[in-house]
Amino acid sequence: MIVRSVAIAAALTASALPGFALAQAAKLKVAGVYTVPFEQQWVSRLHKALKAAEARGEIEYKASENVTNADYERVMREYATGGSQLIVGEAFAVEAAARKVAKDFPKTSFLLGSSGKPQAPNLSVFDNYIQEPAYLTGMIAGGMTKTNRIGMVGGFPIPEVNRLMNAFMAGAKETNPKVEFSVSFINSWFDPPKAKEAAFAMIDKGADVMYAERFGVSDAAKEKGKLAIGNVINTQAQYPDTVVASALWNFEPSADRAIKLAREGKFTAEDYGPYSMMKHKGSELAPLGTFEAKVPAPIVAKVKAKEADILSGKVTVKVDDSQPKSTAK
Repeated sequence: MIVRSVAIAAALTASALPGFALAQAAKLKVAGVYTVPFEQQWVSRLHKALKAAEARGEIEYKASENVTNADYERVMREYATGGSQLIVGEAFAVEAAARKVAKDFPKTSFLLGSSGKPQAPNLSVFDNYIQEPAYLTGMIAGGMTKTNRIGMVGGFPIPEVNRLMNAFMAGAKETNPKVEFSVSFINSWFDPPKAKEAAFAMIDKGADVMYAERFGVSDAAKEKGKLAIGNVINTQAQYPDTVVASALWNFEPSADRAIKLAREGKFTAEDYGPYSMMKHKGSELAPLGTFEAKVPAPIVAKVKAKEADILSGKVTVKVDDSQPKSTAK
């Protein structure tokens, strides 16, 4: 009886400690619903940010990868009915279905990659607004090309891709007005062999710097002894003599904000796009690393000056969502 009383007293004391109840009850149930593998560039950033929150003990995280468009609504509903409080994913190809699910579960928070607007009361949208570092990588590419021809291989010509390509092209033009571009879309988010073949075709026509919006492009550049510019993630470690620079996307500012608001019961429909910008540390120019001494000093100086102007608000990189066109003859 004494032992039981001591145990009860200890439990009551522990529950009265500051933060004990919060630690026990505030672990948010989060689900990720992705149409591509976890390692795909874009989704890997979402997965990384949510895994970090899980490692900190803030959330319980479950995720499904390679979900087909036809199955997306079903998987979302399963997570919602299963008690997930925040559902994260990309709804670009399944907008109508995803928005229908959000409407059917008004008490569940949804944070979805989307070209559309937020949907009250519970569906927030986000996007990879990393046109700022994309512009900076373009400046570097313009200074590195010897042939004045740059190849660009993208997934689909949607705003999320177009704005990065256009910013990159504008940056390249700033440091090298003579540069010409070959632009191609493979109409897939994850088809490295197809992207590689598209890159080979551009290299055969004289491109010596490749914009690697998709996996497979850097492989082609490596095999042909050309250079590549990375997008969303930094793959220089895998391609130390190929990838010069990368525009990095950090999803942590968006994920952390959504988790905090959902835990506090304050999650509402809003546009998280701005949290991908450099001033919020949602994006950045990757270190030059193995190319530190290979990029011409005058180019590095121009890039650093432009980066400072962007961060200070003196310069705004234009958001151009129109489909980029080839200029190479």
